[in-house]
Amino acid sequence: MSTISAAAVNALRKRTNAPMMECKAALTEAEGDMEKAVDILRKKNAAIQAKKGERETAEGRIGIFIDPAKQVGAIIEVRCESAPVAKSEPFIRLAQDLAKQVALKEPTTTEALLAQPFVDDPKRTVNDRIGDTVGLIRENMKPARMARLQGLIGGYTHHDGMVGVLLQVEGAKADPQLLSDICMHITALNPVAAQREEIDPALIEREREIAKTQAAATGKPANLVEKIAEGKLKTWFAANVLVEQPFVKDDSKTVGELLKAAGLKIVKFIRYRVGEVS
Repeated sequence: MSTISAAAVNALRKRTNAPMMECKAALTEAEGDMEKAVDILRKKNAAIQAKKGERETAEGRIGIFIDPAKQVGAIIEVRCESAPVAKSEPFIRLAQDLAKQVALKEPTTTEALLAQPFVDDPKRTVNDRIGDTVGLIRENMKPARMARLQGLIGGYTHHDGMVGVLLQVEGAKADPQLLSDICMHITALNPVAAQREEIDPALIEREREIAKTQAAATGKPANLVEKIAEGKLKTWFAANVLVEQPFVKDDSKTVGELLKAAGLKIVKFIRYRVGEVS
């Protein structure tokens, strides 16, 4: 057969993102047939994926996708083996693609996600899409957890990809930059809950007892001890409840006041950090 041209190798690389030498080998094996070469590379990626599937995935990044027109968003934690890979462009693209898949196709479990037709190429599965990146980088990769919200949605991912937040609010309309800023605030300050009512009463009672003990230790009269304890509990709420926290970019306002001024009410937020237990 004729020699495999550089143009054919380059075309296969653009389609599969596989290394040049592997593209040339696949085309040689396929006797120049582009579609057969693609299948050869995909089967090779699947074998690599299976071989590396048991290796520990201690690193990763958070992917977020929001479709304002459909008012839907998703957040996903995707794991890999090493920090450099977590920061690599192919892995960043993979996390974004998987977040898009979750937002638009609503898988209920990570297993269901892997089996779905890939949203940008329905002839292939999501697992095949992951296999492309595994074949390129040679590390185990897998989705660890995911969530989807519908409504007025905002999102933010920290610059290192280790922390991300997805936020849902209700109202007539929402400024995307405001929602992004509030998500950034959540990323930085990690509130326990959006509102007091969402906090476990047992946790509040524990904090109240701690506050009373601390107040009693001041030696103040009993009537003052109760006021001091309530003040301490209020301070705890301001540190841990999102709508009561001073806004990180302007601490003269709380997040709740900021939302109210915009005609918005918080519904829910989801904050993921790579490696934490859900």
